[in-house]
Amino acid sequence: MRILLAEDDQTIADHTRSKLEAEGFIIEHFNNGPDVWAEGETGDYQAIILDLGLPGMDGLSILKRWRAGGVEVPILVLTARGSWMERVDGFEAGADDYLPKPFRSEELIARLKALLRRAHGRAKTTASAGGFVLDDTSRRVTFESRPIELTPLEYRLLSMLIAEPHKVFDPIEIARQVQGRDDEQAKNAVEAMIARIRRKTHPSAIATRRGFGYTLSGEEA
Repeated sequence: MRILLAEDDQTIADHTRSKLEAEGFIIEHFNNGPDVWAEGETGDYQAIILDLGLPGMDGLSILKRWRAGGVEVPILVLTARGSWMERVDGFEAGADDYLPKPFRSEELIARLKALLRRAHGRAKTTASAGGFVLDDTSRRVTFESRPIELTPLEYRLLSMLIAEPHKVFDPIEIARQVQGRDDEQAKNAVEAMIARIRRKTHPSAIATRRGFGYTLSGEEA
């Protein structure tokens, strides 16, 4: 299984490559932005590990170009920068997961394998629950057969709910997965996203379990 590793810190790259190869992955390493962009456009990879701080072309710009050009490979973003806004920017640009530096190789491997499992399970590209139908290839969503427009973060949130329609998701859990943050402001942001999705669909489209969180299953309580 071929993985593109985009990292300009040679020490981190060597260590990461060694750990991933020990897990059976085939690693192709590039350390500057233009080469990474070109390789991701044309190479046959099952996943990409992308550092945002690349020389020549930053990782966020590369990510946006890839997604705009139709590259659908799962992408795990690495960055030494800890701002939650940069995590949001990465998710909105099309990142599938985010891991801040410094990181443990065990966590990187676990996250990478989780991305690959999800990607492998996308043979069926549509999912439905609670009147929603989500097409993961086109990133289009309908509610009761009516197309709705969602922001990238709203789409990620709804994907979580559809994947486990009977689960009640705590707002902080949603914020951690959708926005890469887990502070009190993140909880408020989740509430605002839920409200926007309801306005675009129906007030009861996403149910609230007071004191617990949100779900697609059942009535408000």
